Amino acid sequence: MEDVLRPLIVIGGSVALTVVVGWLVDRLLSRTDQRHPETPLWGLLRRCRFPFQVALCTSVIHGSYRETHLLSDEDHWEAVGLVLTLVSIVMVGWLIVRVSAAVIESSYARYATGRRDPARARRVRTQLTLIQRVVTAVVGVVAAAVMLLQFPAMQAFGTSMLASAGVLGIVAGIAAQSTLGNLFAGLQIAFGDTVRIGDTVVVEGEWGTVHEITLTYLVVRTWDERMITMPVSYFTSKPFENWSRGGAQMTGTVFFQLDHATPVAQMRERLREILDECPAWDGRAWNLVVTDSTPTTMEVRALATARNADDLWTLRCEVREKLLIWLRDEHPYALPRVLTAPAPGQDPARLPAQGPPPEPAEAAPRP
Repeated sequence: MEDVLRPLIVIGGSVALTVVVGWLVDRLLSRTDQRHPETPLWGLLRRCRFPFQVALCTSVIHGSYRETHLLSDEDHWEAVGLVLTLVSIVMVGWLIVRVSAAVIESSYARYATGRRDPARARRVRTQLTLIQRVVTAVVGVVAAAVMLLQFPAMQAFGTSMLASAGVLGIVAGIAAQSTLGNLFAGLQIAFGDTVRIGDTVVVEGEWGTVHEITLTYLVVRTWDERMITMPVSYFTSKPFENWSRGGAQMTGTVFFQLDHATPVAQMRERLREILDECPAWDGRAWNLVVTDSTPTTMEVRALATARNADDLWTLRCEVREKLLIWLRDEHPYALPRVLTAPAPGQDPARLPAQGPPPEPAEAAPRP
């Protein structure tokens, strides 16, 4: 009877203790979250419940599993202890990653609500995202190293290779030159404020928004919802356009090729009416001027400003469409056309008639 009750008491007590402690911690975090609604930290920490409970359960069982007396062979006890240790290491690493993610996410949430500068908020978001990825990578590497060191064979291998670590580091650095370059480029982007998550950029002729930044690559979401993945080293070695740099507000132009008889003053008034009715116009600036002239047409440029790139695209399309409709309905003569009539001031009846060409004279016969 004792052989049955002892394992049940040890294992069941460990599981019960884990459930009770996990429930108490969750209730404490829930009440703290209700008392402090200004910060989401306590609510985010509740996501750590599962790795915390598993890590606590394995730790308690690891400390008391020998009391069960289920196994008689020492090698079997060592195997069970090794498995429990490996599970504990994985759960502790997972718990550290979850806690760091909760702290970073709550810090950004509080910063974003307290600051009104969107550019600064995007910069902080980019930096915190990359910091979180660095923490995850470091915790993963350390956890894997600690797990490998639990095996005696790996300990001997690590001791034997310690002397040649410098040579191996040089070889690995040369072999992974591109990867390391992207890694340092990612850190440079994060803390150099070159490009941020949410920035509107033009890369290789593609216009889009920075969707994700990692330590090795960057994802640009284009206007037609395509995802372009590029190495972060591109943004530190080649020029690109960042429309969000220095503020999101932008100035756009629309060009028209029109006839010289176009009423420019009335067209300018019509442009102002269109802008007043368009919510995409931010009201900062506008104008309409003649910028060029050719023997058949003249070039008219309409200029307007918007709050961001999306509003600017909408504004340009609306201005182009409504001005063309107005010209077609009110002043159709202003649209470019091919002239086939004679020039003004010339009477077609007075133009000399052109008959058929004269026939060549016959050559005189030779005597």
